[in-house]
Amino acid sequence: VQLQASGGGLVQAGGSLRISCAASGWYFSSGVMGWFRQAPGQEREFVAAITWSGRSSVYAGSVKGRFTISRDNAKNTYLQMNSLKPEDTALYFCAYREGTLNYGKEQDRYPWWGRGTLVTVSS
Repeated sequence: VQLQASGGGLVQAGGSLRISCAASGWYFSSGVMGWFRQAPGQEREFVAAITWSGRSSVYAGSVKGRFTISRDNAKNTYLQMNSLKPEDTALYFCAYREGTLNYGKEQDRYPWWGRGTLVTVSS
């Protein structure tokens, strides 16, 4: 499994940004895609997760109502981020695990990770 995150950049507070994760190297038919982030000097934390079908998703409380996770018919997963705040500044990682959305918030349950894409929100 190979995951490639992209689309990070610099955006002003209140702005929007969409980051993407392209999956390859595996026959994907089910499982869960997750987004996690790590701010400078902090531990990596859960952001959002979605089933491979795209029918179910779950969010961290800090981003609920501002971020939307989605998938397309190919192997791409997106994170639309609106109303961005300086505290959203972080390196964003996508990850994949087989199974259901249960434990979708637990990063230790994800064996496959992509390299991060940096999102910087200026005040």
